[in-house]
Amino acid sequence: MQQPSLPIFTFNKIEDEQGNNLQIRLIDTKNGQQYPPQISSSIKVELVVINGDFPGEKEDWNANEFNDNILREREGKRPLLIGDVNLVLKDHATATSIQELNFTDNSSWTRSRKFRIGARVLPESYSGPRIKEAITRGFTVRDHRGELYKKRYPPRLGDEIWRLEKIGKYGAYCRKLSAANINTVQDFLKLSVIDENRLRMILGMAMSDKMWEATIKHARTCRLGEKHYFYRGSCFDIIINPICEIQGVIINGLIYKLEELIPQQRVS
Repeated sequence: MQQPSLPIFTFNKIEDEQGNNLQIRLIDTKNGQQYPPQISSSIKVELVVINGDFPGEKEDWNANEFNDNILREREGKRPLLIGDVNLVLKDHATATSIQELNFTDNSSWTRSRKFRIGARVLPESYSGPRIKEAITRGFTVRDHRGELYKKRYPPRLGDEIWRLEKIGKYGAYCRKLSAANINTVQDFLKLSVIDENRLRMILGMAMSDKMWEATIKHARTCRLGEKHYFYRGSCFDIIINPICEIQGVIINGLIYKLEELIPQQRVS
């Protein structure tokens, strides 16, 4: 099972560290293959909440020890984990994606003040050699009210602009940027590449150089992903990333980095 992105808040979708859906993979620990060849039928997998301090100093555990450390909801509360908690690994599947997964309660009431997410195979769906349970690392789950003004590290391209350092939700800088149609971290980074002076003018003199450096430094930690775009010219194509930085130029079917172009090509 992949590790979840932190911090985690109640009722917020749990994603992996790249902002994608979590996945469960079936791994043969002897050879590292993604699915053991003896697994040929669909098996049912259940996601559960595990004590944050399990398995402690042990590197291995048995099914009973795993089951004994499953946490249940507090009295009068909803199930701790909701969403895609029951999954199926179909014939020869390398992985199953978890589309939606949320915690309904914080972890402050447990002895470790942490949860883990565990995955176990339901015995009635499989009769072969034991498939060991999977667990994530331990993590704290916070009440979603604490996220109202939370910054994200690193920010994501689609995050609202107030997720950046020094830009408060509903604050003056947020309103100025919104009025200029700069609503996301991606919008902010695009304009910083295309016309940084204009971006600074939008923010105004009240944003000091020190504040600006903190904001732009935070924004530039954003993971841009692998997606690229093409601008087609009459005799060349320009490759740009999601924030309009030029990654290369295609001339006569060949890709060149900017530093590889001769002065005449750069001018044209």
